[in-house]
Amino acid sequence: QRAHLDFPSSTTRLHVPFHAPFHVDMASTSAKHDAFVHEPMGDKPVDAIAGIGPVAKGKLEGLGYTNAYNLLGQFLVLDKDEEMFIGYMKDSVASNTKNAGDAYRCLKSWCDRNL
Repeated sequence: QRAHLDFPSSTTRLHVPFHAPFHVDMASTSAKHDAFVHEPMGDKPVDAIAGIGPVAKGKLEGLGYTNAYNLLGQFLVLDKDEEMFIGYMKDSVASNTKNAGDAYRCLKSWCDRNL
């Protein structure tokens, strides 16, 4: 089978084989996630973790989590358990499920790669 794309400003059609030689990852990660996972932890700020934006950063800093390694410590205390970590993020910093899940996956990926 062949797929085609019609471009409105042109009469040219682009034909692409249906079995294109590339993989589309439906569970792709953000650039922020990838940057965090593929670099040493060092003294990165807590908002270097995917899923941690300015609001969550402020709340986490108020709890003493200024660096990413501080939140990694909590992640490890919770035995890298997804349900417990997401619950902790929702309860302690009012993170929504998506952002808490992004933070979990980011820390989990970092641990899988570096520990």
